[in-house]
Amino acid sequence: MTAKDNMPNLNEKPPEGVKPDGSAYRVLVVDDSMFIAKQLGQIFTSEGFEVAATAGDGAQGVEKYKELHPNVDLVTMDITMPVMDGVSALEKILEFDKNACVIMVSALGKEDVVKKSLLMGAKSYIVKPLDRKKVLERVVSVLKR
Repeated sequence: MTAKDNMPNLNEKPPEGVKPDGSAYRVLVVDDSMFIAKQLGQIFTSEGFEVAATAGDGAQGVEKYKELHPNVDLVTMDITMPVMDGVSALEKILEFDKNACVIMVSALGKEDVVKKSLLMGAKSYIVKPLDRKKVLERVVSVLKR
């Protein structure tokens, strides 16, 4: 028996990544940085989300989205990637599924690209370096809309 078992947590709340029906929200992480993809994956899994897949560029992201559809609830999309950038991938995903829930992931200084993405249909954005609390706030606010 661990110390955690001895002390019930009165502030225990359900994990953010679990739907009202008890199943996990499924996320597709699209980022060419393995470090960022891994960091996002850890943030998501720590809150009960399921990382359905990861992709290293926009073209792979579009393909994975099509493979997983309709069993993907959210996509995190890096903006600057090789082969196909995040804005082009966002456009292709939205052409395929106008209700896709995509959150852009951007380094500082890309405000114009983020604004364009939001006008195109991205639901929100996350700024690098990643802040766990802000990532979860943005993701949860988009999923609970």
